[in-house]
Amino acid sequence: MSEQLTGAQALLRSLELEGVEVAFGVPGGAVLPLYDPLLDSSIRHVLARHEQGAGHMASGYAHASGKVGVTIATSGPGATNLVTPLADAYADSIPVVAITGQVASSSIGYDAFQEAHTWGITAPCTKHNYLVTDVNDIPDVVREAFHLAATGRQGPVLVDIPKDVLAATMTWTGGGTVNLPGYKPRSEGHHKQISAAVKLLLESERPVFYAGGGLVRAEASQEALAFAKAANLPVVTTLMARGVIPDSYEKHLGMPGMHGTYAATMSLQKADLLVTIGARFDDRVTGKVSAFAPYAKVIHVDIDPAEIGKVRNAEVPIVGHARAVLSQLIAELAKQLDGEPAPKNQPWIDTVLGWRHDNPLVYDQRPDGPILQQYFIDELSRQMGDTAIVCAGVGQHQMWTSQFWRFERPNAWVNSGGLGTMGYAVPAAVGAQAAMPDTTVWAIDGDGCFQMTSQELITAAIEGFPVKIAIMNNGALGMVKQWQNLFYDGRLSGVDLSGGLPDFVMLAEAMGCVGMRVDNPADVPAIIEKAMSVTDKPVVIEVVCDPEEMVFPMVPAGGSNDDVVLNKDGLK
Repeated sequence: MSEQLTGAQALLRSLELEGVEVAFGVPGGAVLPLYDPLLDSSIRHVLARHEQGAGHMASGYAHASGKVGVTIATSGPGATNLVTPLADAYADSIPVVAITGQVASSSIGYDAFQEAHTWGITAPCTKHNYLVTDVNDIPDVVREAFHLAATGRQGPVLVDIPKDVLAATMTWTGGGTVNLPGYKPRSEGHHKQISAAVKLLLESERPVFYAGGGLVRAEASQEALAFAKAANLPVVTTLMARGVIPDSYEKHLGMPGMHGTYAATMSLQKADLLVTIGARFDDRVTGKVSAFAPYAKVIHVDIDPAEIGKVRNAEVPIVGHARAVLSQLIAELAKQLDGEPAPKNQPWIDTVLGWRHDNPLVYDQRPDGPILQQYFIDELSRQMGDTAIVCAGVGQHQMWTSQFWRFERPNAWVNSGGLGTMGYAVPAAVGAQAAMPDTTVWAIDGDGCFQMTSQELITAAIEGFPVKIAIMNNGALGMVKQWQNLFYDGRLSGVDLSGGLPDFVMLAEAMGCVGMRVDNPADVPAIIEKAMSVTDKPVVIEVVCDPEEMVFPMVPAGGSNDDVVLNKDGLK
């Protein structure tokens, strides 16, 4: 049955048909026609304090739930404030749909108030974007936007709609359809490549399963673990893949790369085969590309054919959906083994597990010394077990969280990997909490990161999202300071955040949160328990940390992974 709707009403109806339950946004003139009928929609609107926060909330929602996150902004500065979260989601393949208002169609190109070339500005940082000029196109555009965001290599899609199109009327005859004849993501891998991959695997003596974040996006955790066990493979998980294979898996070596474990990094360097699935040979993993994994042949599985061969040539390239390809690999492995056990490769397994045993991640928390971030994160992980979602900003605290949190499941780790966006943690935690209201959400943030987006705690308090924030206050932009100390003769420039401002506890209280401070290692377990006892509002703990602690292991930028440094003494 047809009915007359405005473009804004048709947009909301289309979003509802996509199953959207919450949208994160900030209104403005160009989207006023949308915000009026939003009052009557089933979609919950979460009012962010800044459009960047709204975009990161949508990303955190998508990270934690696996669903498409939705963000709304007005034209001009509203839309341009979304560029960072869109670029962030693009780098990490996070499914987000951004709805932006645009000035009236008749004003486009005349430098109207709050006009920006949104579709041009965001083209490089979105999977696709639209400028809707006909109100009748809205249902189809929304359907296509969600299809694009959630399929193939997932990513952000932007829909820009002029104000007059939102206000115009159209005849609603039903939900939109997808008409994208050139867009056909491949699901299963080619059977000849699957067979070749298993043959190469069975011939190898030093294989490693190099697991990337694409496995999380593909919801392929069970298949990834089953494959690792069936093929008797040691596993490394990238920063974006933490949790996709449980840390408790007996042959899990940890995260590889610049701040990865010694065992994970060296296993790639000495392997004769990399079974790379959903990873893109990022520079933070490879180090100096010409020196990376010099003895290894490569099986590379990715949904995006553009990634295969981009950095490292693959002897066996496989384009396909990670979950489907893993199922194929498991079946083909059983076929080629024909009832025989998989190769044990015992000397290799003994070697990599020996590296893990001899070079563990360690820290020295002195009872009378300043709190080490590693200790706080380790204790928090111990108390949370496998019950919480943990978010991180970018910097030292992010690396220590990846190192010392015990990850046992996917979608429990929310962070900015590819773009490295400071200020990500607080709004992403709000989005994750909106997605998973019955799950404890912790954000581990730095004092620098926190000051970039802390205002979104006001949103958390007003909306009733009881997120918990641990601010690792070391009085500096810690990772930049570490690099300046190590590589710029200790000449510290623009990194000092000491001086006692702001008072984080008072700031937290002013934003409607419970504020706490801890500066004694002995008090850490109790303050975590105290924070966990608060369930009706956000909690902020200022953790006064050692200002001189550095993140190790470390591969200096541009260096070979063979030169991994285990501690500060190794750089002398």
